[in-house]
Amino acid sequence: MKRTTMFALTAISCMTVCAQVKIKGVLENNRYDDGDEMRSEWIGSLYDENGKYTGKTAFIVDNGIYAMNWNGTTLSTPKKEPAVNIADIKQGSQVDYDKAVWATNFNLMAGNSGAVYVDGTITTVFSRDYQSTEDDELFAVRKWNATTGDLLSGPSDFYPVSMHLESAGMSYNPVDGKVYGLFYLTAQQLGDDITSDPGYFVDEDDEASGTDAGYAICTIDLKTLAVTPITPGLYYKNFVTFAINSEGRAFALTSGGSNGYVDDDGKLKNMDGVTAGAELCEFDLKTGLMKTYTVEHYAGTDSAYVSQENIYKQGMGYASQYRRQSACFAKSNPYKMYWNGYYNSGKGINDWGSWSSLSDKEWRTNGKFDTCLYEVDILTGTCKRLAKIDNRCIFSCMWVDGDDNSDGAGEYAGIGSVAAKTTTGTATTQTYNLAGQRITGSKGAQRGLSIVKNGNTVKKVMNK
Repeated sequence: MKRTTMFALTAISCMTVCAQVKIKGVLENNRYDDGDEMRSEWIGSLYDENGKYTGKTAFIVDNGIYAMNWNGTTLSTPKKEPAVNIADIKQGSQVDYDKAVWATNFNLMAGNSGAVYVDGTITTVFSRDYQSTEDDELFAVRKWNATTGDLLSGPSDFYPVSMHLESAGMSYNPVDGKVYGLFYLTAQQLGDDITSDPGYFVDEDDEASGTDAGYAICTIDLKTLAVTPITPGLYYKNFVTFAINSEGRAFALTSGGSNGYVDDDGKLKNMDGVTAGAELCEFDLKTGLMKTYTVEHYAGTDSAYVSQENIYKQGMGYASQYRRQSACFAKSNPYKMYWNGYYNSGKGINDWGSWSSLSDKEWRTNGKFDTCLYEVDILTGTCKRLAKIDNRCIFSCMWVDGDDNSDGAGEYAGIGSVAAKTTTGTATTQTYNLAGQRITGSKGAQRGLSIVKNGNTVKKVMNK
């Protein structure tokens, strides 16, 4: 009887830890030097119901919504979902007009300046070429049905550079129903209400000029596209992504640079042997400030100074220096962040046997710009590489299908702001297993090691 019980418990435990996660995202154009950009397949010319040529051509592109499955061991090749097949659009010489337009619209699905999923709706922000675009039409903003891929709005909607819509990432906060992001701003764009405040940061060059630029936590109203800064200044770190978990905690990753060496454990180390690479940063969404701790420095017996440093005290061992990346949390697991980053920051062993930059003309074999799915533990600030992603896919936003913080948030959650949620009473104790799944009811007292959260306090508890 005991053997049967133990086997059953083991099977249940395996099912919990090995449960498949389906991650979806908006495919973003990767970087190539050999001219092999995103592909397009010609469908045909489009004619109206009277047989008159419309002047438009239909084609199938790589852009779109993709899904990949992680089962705890392997990661599936990202597949376009919904799929776009020429056989569904064209029969012989006959082209289905509506389906052809639907397929062609994916050419507009690009979020090189950020994208966000909110309750079934995707918003993409595309920054057009500075060299060939007027400032008053720099940003193209489109909205999409995340299930069907239908273009909901924005095929010809362009916005001026003054709206500063470029971000390192955006994410929905289920605590107050707002969308936040790390937006790229100049000091002038912060506004007098921030720069005149006594608590305004002193920027790095000690000169608040319009040429200073960095990142600030802001809210964005997806209906009006108004961006409202919260951070009382600018951060100059090279942030590459941003995500908020189900508890309303906001996290960003830095690129981590690429200086140092890769140790035997596969992680990047600095010259002192300390784990380097991308840094995990947490922000207070009420103040817009990064969470830090005070460090005293001594330059001699009579001189000392203090600095505020990131609460996560070292890098995660992986450098991922190119900007357009993404991260997300499952609603059911607030302590595990999935991150779609690069494998080696575009470096590798060159023809001389040195770890250095590589040409991208041989990207299929040299590994440059290969991408990966990473798992970040926000309790410890550590990271592990789960798997390389086939075809080096990179995404401008990601979400866990059927388990996103914004799902069911309301009819207008994907279009504009929603009413803030309020909570009353004392903090609620929540218990999680080591895989990060919430334990409820009588299971909360299960034997073994578990994670117990009460308010902002998190600790590991052994139940005997």
